[in-house]
Amino acid sequence: MGKYVGEMADWLALRGHEIHVVTAPPHYPQYRVFDGYSSWRYTSRPDAVTRTVHNSVEVRRCPVWVPREPRGWRRILHLTSFALSSLPVMLQESAWRPDVVLVLEPTLFCTPAALAVARLCAATSWLHVQDFEVDAAFQLKDFSSARLKRWVLAIERRVLSKFDRISAISERMVERLHAKGVQPARTALFPNWVDTAAIFPRETPSPLRRELGISPQAVVALCSGSMGKKQGLELMTEVSHQLSYRSDLQFVFSGEGSYRETLALKTKTLKNVITLPLQSVERLNDLLNLADIHLLPQMADAADLVMPSRLTGMMASGRPTIATALPGTQLFRAVQGRGIATTPGDAGSFIAALLQLVDDPILRHRLGAQARGFAVDFLNRDQVLASFEQALLESCGLPLRGARASIPRATAKNVPVEETLMTSGKGSG
Repeated sequence: MGKYVGEMADWLALRGHEIHVVTAPPHYPQYRVFDGYSSWRYTSRPDAVTRTVHNSVEVRRCPVWVPREPRGWRRILHLTSFALSSLPVMLQESAWRPDVVLVLEPTLFCTPAALAVARLCAATSWLHVQDFEVDAAFQLKDFSSARLKRWVLAIERRVLSKFDRISAISERMVERLHAKGVQPARTALFPNWVDTAAIFPRETPSPLRRELGISPQAVVALCSGSMGKKQGLELMTEVSHQLSYRSDLQFVFSGEGSYRETLALKTKTLKNVITLPLQSVERLNDLLNLADIHLLPQMADAADLVMPSRLTGMMASGRPTIATALPGTQLFRAVQGRGIATTPGDAGSFIAALLQLVDDPILRHRLGAQARGFAVDFLNRDQVLASFEQALLESCGLPLRGARASIPRATAKNVPVEETLMTSGKGSG
């Protein structure tokens, strides 16, 4: 989420808006605070002042307790620590009087502060849902008490009723907001995006193929991104073991998260598996172009609670994706015609789909081209953020004028300023 918060803040700032961000030090997905940042001080860097400006975006980082395994009550304490530490900073920001107060979920724990600041400033309160963290916590068995679930869902419903606008990243997630009692007039679709100019199909093989010693003839199946519980990566262990006899198939697992060490340990004896750490932004296009096929396992219970953000880059790279998703879910709809959706947890159907693409390069190319076309037409960063910008302005009575919509980035600093305050728990980019 930090990636999207950072890109959104920079994009809006370049459009002439004044943006303040209240966030934690970056620590995801490793759940370890990055070098050069502090987990216990109000600062962006140990030797910096509390307030910093990055690309005209003012960032204030607040202390957070970061557990090594963010599960159950430890995750609750983790989220609570940031909600408490960010509260005084948010109240200070009320003196700035923003037009919009935007809070990102996760974490719902920060919504009281966001609502309070919005009321103090007579600003629009906006909640943007990346994950339904309450539903996910119970469906993924982090918590099991029926009484606790009823109590927490009642609180969530109350919180949702207080926001002026609520957005989510997929159509099914917007529908879920309606099921939670949010009036359709207060909801909006705000999907994750991809910079299709930065992520694109290379005309030559990725340099990572040569660096990793992968044969030019091998078909690479890449599973990249966060490696946590909801990703269902146990399936990748089983699939790579069952296909270890295919010398023409190379698995590459790249990312960070709580399951990474387990995955690496269970596949360390396999010659057809390479495990890589999370790659830098500068190498992201090379990594995604390493794939001939992208792999996107996901637990069935998480299919409509979260929409994997990594899918946008996979599609933009012009490669097909094999995802685990049940018919009717948002992920199933997104992949169909641009890859293959298989039954969650079913290694047999996943292997059948993978071998179908390994043995049929024409099909791989056709599905990959469809995925690239979809990314360009519907997931392009500038298109998505321009629509969101207009929705933000309209929500506070400042409709986007036609002249402004065409202002080039180089002159955006001359545009009249509207102000937005964002709060995010995982650290902005």
